[in-house]
Amino acid sequence: MRIAIANQKGGVGKTTTAINLATALAATGKSVLVLDMDAQGNASTGLGIERRARTTSIYEVLLGEVGLDDATMATAVPGLSIVPSTAALAGAEVELVGLDRRNRRLADAVAAARRYDYVLTDCPPSLGLLTLNALVAAETVLVPLQTEFFALEGLSQLLSTIERVRDGPNPRLRLLGIVLTMADKRNRLSEQVVADVRAVMGAQVFATAIPRNVRLSEAPSHGVPALVYDLRCLGSQSYIELAKEVIERSSLAGELVDA
Repeated sequence: MRIAIANQKGGVGKTTTAINLATALAATGKSVLVLDMDAQGNASTGLGIERRARTTSIYEVLLGEVGLDDATMATAVPGLSIVPSTAALAGAEVELVGLDRRNRRLADAVAAARRYDYVLTDCPPSLGLLTLNALVAAETVLVPLQTEFFALEGLSQLLSTIERVRDGPNPRLRLLGIVLTMADKRNRLSEQVVADVRAVMGAQVFATAIPRNVRLSEAPSHGVPALVYDLRCLGSQSYIELAKEVIERSSLAGELVDA
């Protein structure tokens, strides 16, 4: 199952979700690949890939200079690999414009990734050409949504983009679900946002909400997922529960895609 983790807003937990969901899925015995499509390279850093070690990256893959396998690196988590990102990716939006199949460069590359049970793409905070490549290459989309006042602002734009991709280059694309992030039960506004989003989006919202958790914030500085840094913390346990939901929903989504 190929899952794009997307939201054009920054700071909503896309990378945290990519890292920890991938780790939780790998812990169930699944073979997982993370594609770091953000030029900041935070997913790569959070999975312990030092910048000097990133001799090949998703940038070279998109330009067709190397194959996906050539850029794939193992992580310290058994069963979890990553295609890292470098700062060079920042210029890819412009460079891709003049290339053939510019919307399908990633889709062409991941066609060789069939040995993985899950391929998770950490998208940049935009709806540009890199995110479009991720959506065209994906089967489903997972949307992290921060529980703040403007939570629903921009969500309709992302959902419209998903619909346009379905109407055009990737009719198989489905919304896997919306995961509420940085939830704080002590904060009345946060709780109200959770209630409002669930009322509006219904069953499209995962039952598991990711709490605001210090351990989730600390883990990337140590180059490990939160599940490795502190398995027992509330944030780690929430991603384990989310992984269970993702496995269940992806099975159903796979039946829809194959239909």
